Amino acid sequence: MFRKRVALVVVAGMLGPVGCTSEEGTGVAEPTDAVVTASTTASPSASPSSSPSASPSPTPSASPSPTPVPVTGPNQVLVTMVVTGGFAGVHKEVTVRGDRTVHAGGKGERSVHRADAAEFTEVRTLLGDPALDDVSDFTKNMQAADLFQYTLRFDGRTVITDRSVEEPALDRLIDALSEWLPER
Repeated sequence: MFRKRVALVVVAGMLGPVGCTSEEGTGVAEPTDAVVTASTTASPSASPSSSPSASPSPTPSASPSPTPVPVTGPNQVLVTMVVTGGFAGVHKEVTVRGDRTVHAGGKGERSVHRADAAEFTEVRTLLGDPALDDVSDFTKNMQAADLFQYTLRFDGRTVITDRSVEEPALDRLIDALSEWLPER
């Protein structure tokens, strides 16, 4: 699957600083509960010269069902998730490889074990969910403190979230991978 990457530019000058509003006439900006999201995936047919009058392609009535991502070799890294933050300063990570090994670690603790066939197929199916294509690359509540930050690397992308925005496909993947994280 090929995707073009384009930069999303937001003109903040019209709105004021991110996460702030101003009462009319006061000139004083007050913080809000802002959540910043950005997506850099564009369809391959999108181009700067596209006609604004072109009609959008119809959306299918039912979303395609997830298909497990293929495994190309035992050293293939299917997905890596790093969890950081929180009040205690957590740093945990998990990596799933093509040979079904799961490498997990945190606070000096390291483990490697082999996922059973059902767990491995579940993760591959979650990674193959077409809904992941619509997930923003960056979703973070800029006003919240001490939330965990999840950085996932899969399919040539990096997705960063604090789970402040509901993304069902991503949430299912994070939940499945979290099962392998160390307890401490």
